[in-house]
Amino acid sequence: MAPEFKAKIAFPHMGTVSYAWRAALRKLGVTAYIPPYTNKRTLSLGTKYAPESICLPYKLILGNFIEAIEGGADYVSMITSPGICRLGEYGQLIETVLKDLGYQDKYLEMSLYDGFKGMYDYLSKANPKADVFKKMSAIYAVVKYVFALDRINSVLSYYRARELKPGTAEKAFNRGLDLIDKSSSIKELKKAEAETIKMIKDTPIDEKRDVLYVDITGEIYIVLDDFSNQNLNRELGRMGVQTRTSLTVSSFLKDAIIPKWLKKGETHLERAFRLAKPYLMRDIGGDSLESVSDVAFANERGIDGIIHISPFTCMPEIVSQNIFPKMRENCDIPILTLIMDEQTGKAGYITRLEAFTDLMRRKKRKKEKDKIQHD
Repeated sequence: MAPEFKAKIAFPHMGTVSYAWRAALRKLGVTAYIPPYTNKRTLSLGTKYAPESICLPYKLILGNFIEAIEGGADYVSMITSPGICRLGEYGQLIETVLKDLGYQDKYLEMSLYDGFKGMYDYLSKANPKADVFKKMSAIYAVVKYVFALDRINSVLSYYRARELKPGTAEKAFNRGLDLIDKSSSIKELKKAEAETIKMIKDTPIDEKRDVLYVDITGEIYIVLDDFSNQNLNRELGRMGVQTRTSLTVSSFLKDAIIPKWLKKGETHLERAFRLAKPYLMRDIGGDSLESVSDVAFANERGIDGIIHISPFTCMPEIVSQNIFPKMRENCDIPILTLIMDEQTGKAGYITRLEAFTDLMRRKKRKKEKDKIQHD
């Protein structure tokens, strides 16, 4: 589809969400500008122009925008939300910084808490010429692409923890992303998803490998973005750990965008209010409610461990971390807390993951031994 609105619109990276946004803007008749995937230069630019004490996601998003503008983007696009999380302040602060740097690009913002209406209004600003059909097609595309990408990630996690040659499944996954990106219709998307899953499943694996199961929770940007979490899922996969997260873009869409009558079962946020209640009575912003409930949910399912990952100085997640010791009265599950910023070193980070994996294996063997003795 040839763009009918010539301006190039950029948005920050967060995991694979750029593929869904590009597909949506294509449906809208708009050119999506994808900045280089987040890298050390991105972080350097963001850190240089950001307030020193602000959290890592802000610095990376600011860096994404600067690189996008340098590359020719006309608009930069951001989400916002109310509450005590600093995400609500990102937009105004980023817009001010970009103007101070002399960039005249226009700024687009979408309110998370306005749900379907917020996304529709955002698309209306992204292309004022688009009719209702194009905007609805764009929203439908976002939903379909996001769910497809999350399903593929789940398959990747299974094979990455069991592959005979590290990196094989991820190479297949990356080839699949190219197929996803080139798909221009929902029919092509389904075909690309099926082909990607097949390529990943062709990975030679050790089906008898003693695999650990770990849930990952925390602040959603850090949880989903490979650069900011230093490829947490990949590193754990190499250690024989299959990872899972409830905190995904598709889970957010279920809670905020998809109409209630189309939802099946309990959503992540509904579960969060139910399971976090003994420890946290209300939503205090960010993803703290989800983090607390995810610990209880992992324990309920007998998972081997849970990793809580968050940016340095993130107040909602600091509250979560201070609740975890109290949860140990009812939750017999190992919890590893990782706090990330631009100073986080790789070597020490890997050492902590290895130590946590050893802890989980010992605990798992003890449980199995106790069960045999009891039987």
